[in-house]
Amino acid sequence: MKAGFVAIVGRPNVGKSTLLNRLLGQKLAIVSPKPQTTRGRILGIVNRPAAQAAFLDTPGLHTAKGGLNARMVQQALQTLSDADVALFLIEAGSPAIDSATRKALSQVTAARKPTLLVINKIDALPRTALLPLIDRWKDLHAWTEIYPLSALTGENVDGLFDALLKYLPEGEPMFPAGQWTDLSERDLCAELIREQILRQTEKEVPYSTAVVVEEFDESERAVGPRGLVRITASVLVERDSQKAIVIGKRGARLKEIGTRARVEIERLLGAKLFLQLHVRVEPGWTQSAKGLRRAGYEE
Repeated sequence: MKAGFVAIVGRPNVGKSTLLNRLLGQKLAIVSPKPQTTRGRILGIVNRPAAQAAFLDTPGLHTAKGGLNARMVQQALQTLSDADVALFLIEAGSPAIDSATRKALSQVTAARKPTLLVINKIDALPRTALLPLIDRWKDLHAWTEIYPLSALTGENVDGLFDALLKYLPEGEPMFPAGQWTDLSERDLCAELIREQILRQTEKEVPYSTAVVVEEFDESERAVGPRGLVRITASVLVERDSQKAIVIGKRGARLKEIGTRARVEIERLLGAKLFLQLHVRVEPGWTQSAKGLRRAGYEE
């Protein structure tokens, strides 16, 4: 039996969360077109007859000056340090490598972990361009494997587990066979609400918002064919102008966020949902320890 932790790392927006969801066969990590969607370590557990891999989705490695962004990068590096194997994701595209990607690679190299180079989004790249891309990257690090795939379409994903299996340590399963994450339903619901904020707002607003579930009432969950869960959540923003954007004209945007989040949460919970959202201004919460704790990003 083999069992171990696999850190999924890379620059923002290279498809780490999409890959985790594809490996699990269900949605765990929220996904949006915006970089830095993932803010913390997200654990997804995949079981096979002779192996258990605990995949750890991480925030994108980027230059951070403080506050929430610095905490995100620190958590990604800590997760990498604790893992048995790393998957370093890049986008299939130009062979050119920018300075930010080189810095991310240097952070992975410093961790001294068996590392697979995963070239994602090959569905968007002509096959003739794939070999030059591999050739550009193959000597930049002592990769254990170079593995092209498309997390979005699923192309070539099936064999990834087998490719990394040989680098996992021998050992008994770390989690019960039926467990697929360590996140609570409460936390998953908060993330699904935040996903819709990311999708429905623009510019600086998505990065200045957090979602705190204030009430998670399951008392009627077993009543009727699908039951009912009641959730009250606060959307934290940093300025009054951001509050106005999230709420929208006559509350239209907040209503749309709630409607779309409700669909995802009902699918997750297998129950009907009564959802109440409130928007509250917490000035500078992304830059203060108190604000980060209030938003659930600090112990």
